[in-house]
Amino acid sequence: MEPKTISQTPLSLVELKQEIEKIRQREKEPSIRVTRTEDYLNAFAELSPEQGKELHAAIGKLAINRLKEEHICKIVDLLPRTAAELKLLMQGYAVSLTNEASSKIVEMVNEFLAKK
Repeated sequence: MEPKTISQTPLSLVELKQEIEKIRQREKEPSIRVTRTEDYLNAFAELSPEQGKELHAAIGKLAINRLKEEHICKIVDLLPRTAAELKLLMQGYAVSLTNEASSKIVEMVNEFLAKK
């Protein structure tokens, strides 16, 4: 029997880190994929789960029309600090942001990082 995808939900790195912790608690010896994923997350996830959720919610409250859940997750993962970095990040998606929207997002990220 072939597995079927029931639903897809984008996860940020900090959310994935929480899921890996659940897998570690459930399994005595996790697979090599779990271990490698955990190593990657430890190296690149800059925020705690609480901080990630807080920033995710803050960006969501900006109510930018074209910005979807997957885009917000990627912004939380990579934390673009300039409009140029955000533009590079968004080039991977079929979405364009206005200069005003970009500056709002970058401002939010920088304010958040200053508090962190």
